[in-house]
Amino acid sequence: MQPGCGCFGEAFLDRDEGRYITFIMDPFQYVYVIRNSKQLEFHEFADKMASKTFDYPALSKGKFPDLKENLHRIYQYLQGKPLDIISDHMMKNLQDIFEWKCSQATDWETEKMYKFCCSVMFEASFVTLYGRVPAADGHKVISEIRDKFIKFDASFPYLAANIPIELLGATKKVRKELIHHFLLQNMTKWLGGSKVVQARQDIFEKYELLGDYDKAAHHFAFLWASVGNTIPATFWAMYYLLRHPEALAAVRDEIDHLLQSTGQKRGPTYNIHLTREQLDNLVYLESALNESLRMCSSSMNIRISQEDFVLKLEGNQEVGLRKGDWIALYPQILHMDPEVYEDPKEYKFDRYIENGKKKTTFYKAGRKLKYFLMPFGSGISMCPGRFLAMNEMKMFLFLLLAHFDVELAENKAVRLDNSRMGLGILLPDVDIAFRYKLRS
Repeated sequence: MQPGCGCFGEAFLDRDEGRYITFIMDPFQYVYVIRNSKQLEFHEFADKMASKTFDYPALSKGKFPDLKENLHRIYQYLQGKPLDIISDHMMKNLQDIFEWKCSQATDWETEKMYKFCCSVMFEASFVTLYGRVPAADGHKVISEIRDKFIKFDASFPYLAANIPIELLGATKKVRKELIHHFLLQNMTKWLGGSKVVQARQDIFEKYELLGDYDKAAHHFAFLWASVGNTIPATFWAMYYLLRHPEALAAVRDEIDHLLQSTGQKRGPTYNIHLTREQLDNLVYLESALNESLRMCSSSMNIRISQEDFVLKLEGNQEVGLRKGDWIALYPQILHMDPEVYEDPKEYKFDRYIENGKKKTTFYKAGRKLKYFLMPFGSGISMCPGRFLAMNEMKMFLFLLLAHFDVELAENKAVRLDNSRMGLGILLPDVDIAFRYKLRS
């Protein structure tokens, strides 16, 4: 990287492509980037990266008119009433898996935490989105897909960095095998899939130039988008709770109180039902989850200038941009700003609670911030599945703490692995053992 010039943080000139990247460091300036979505676009960059990573033809080449817009429209199935339906299915599938875990846990059971989170969240998400594999060994089939997924996911940062897949060992073979699972003849055998996946299938069928393999690659990409960040985020939420007994006690008390107040019983033979309102009112659970997201999220929000134009910022400041120049926001700097978050490296489970209610006002230099927590991106690049992801993680933690006593079985620090910096939720650098048994 060769230094360029810029007074809004830093600007670097990429010598390979002659591209300027301007980093906006001041969170009060974020709004000016986000609101200029016409001039500062994201989709073409994301499409180029995703098509290369997941092996489908780029959508922006004109061969598939309106496909991008049609796929975007489908995200309505992840909001409002459809969100309630898919969340209910997720809750049922999580309960089925936890019920099976309960039947195994006659005494203390010890497992690796990341592996546990991955196993539970992958299977529940897969069944919720794509349906059950009806074969007698359906559970085994999903486990095989999960194991391949983990292998592919390990290479994801390299693919995102534009390293040719041919240089990444068995990754190309593993990707091809994963995509083949999503060929139409395989997907039609799965029972009880979601409306969002069905709607995506229906749209793909309208495009004759989209081959069977290309459609399957799109389905695989959607799976990765659904679990690639949710699994590590679930791990960190669980890890921090177990590291902080006062946080664990507060969240568990809140869960027990909700069950008592709604006349529901906990235990493997009882079905727990939670409305969206009840989930939203679990303020300690949400605060603990948000705090772990603050600490482990590392998304770079990138926009690309579609034309030569001057981006006007607060305080009569300006950035002159040429067509093709990049603007980047890196919210992790905001998340770790001691002016915004006192002792930012400390996990404070109740950081997002004030007077028993959700706290949504944070300040820097005495001024209220519009953006203070951005684990899901911003503006046009904000993750469309963020509401479902939050629900899934809350339900996982709810069921875990309702059913089990849990504690760490190893006394070692787990740190963030920075190899995915800029790409989403950071993974742990090591796994850690924990143990669980049925609550009496």
